[in-house]
Amino acid sequence: MRILHLRRAATVGAAALIAFGTAGAFLSGPAAAKANSKVSVVHGIPGQPVDVYVNGKKTIPDFQPGKVAGPLSLPAGEYDIALTKPGDAIGSALLKVDNAEVPGGANISLVAHLSEDGKPTLTPFVNDTKKLAAGKARLIVRHTAAAPAVDVRAGGDPVFEGLTNPKEAKADIDAGTVSADVVLAGSSTRVLGPAGLNLKEGTATIVYAVGSAEDKTLDIVSQTITGLHSAPGGVPSGNGGQADRGLTPPWYGVGIAGVLLALFGLTRLATGRR
Repeated sequence: MRILHLRRAATVGAAALIAFGTAGAFLSGPAAAKANSKVSVVHGIPGQPVDVYVNGKKTIPDFQPGKVAGPLSLPAGEYDIALTKPGDAIGSALLKVDNAEVPGGANISLVAHLSEDGKPTLTPFVNDTKKLAAGKARLIVRHTAAAPAVDVRAGGDPVFEGLTNPKEAKADIDAGTVSADVVLAGSSTRVLGPAGLNLKEGTATIVYAVGSAEDKTLDIVSQTITGLHSAPGGVPSGNGGQADRGLTPPWYGVGIAGVLLALFGLTRLATGRR
């Protein structure tokens, strides 16, 4: 099954948000009789707001970097997407994509960001929505910045080590407030944070590192998925840990982005190349 098939038809100028319009645009478009998908988009490319056109209609005007759109419940179907600078016509689109396919029954985050070498790109992540045990929260960290490998610390202790773009790491930990920061891998040189993360019981908090280290535009964007409480009497899923108490929790999924690209045949976008 292919999560998303994108056929590139123009140069990437702001490779952001290309498989995503607004709820109204998608809901009014062609849809197969399948379970809806939940789709969120993270705009992590600094400095370039965009207008998003879906099937020829402007649906997201002046969409700003650093914002998260969604999650929306979207029917399966194929859509024509175009991105322009705010106010420009489709004819001068920064990016035009025909027949963008949204499947049914998935929970996806599409992250428009910079690759490690600073090129605009799009990386899909399938969000882990397994139920959580009582008192637990899920922390997911995604490296989507033009920056070298990093360690993510919670309470001053390394939790995820050697994370590279565009990979992720995650752990189920005790719910509560965690002070997190990002340092260059194997060092104490801080590049982001500290930031206080309120990890609520039964939620998944996704933290994205975005921007460029060279251009000094590094930033953090967060996304929250709710409703992951286990049903009474249910069997808890996931692994426990205590990231803010000096214990490194189990972590996994560091290679998920690459696996997704291979497994689902997703086309990765980069400036000037098909």
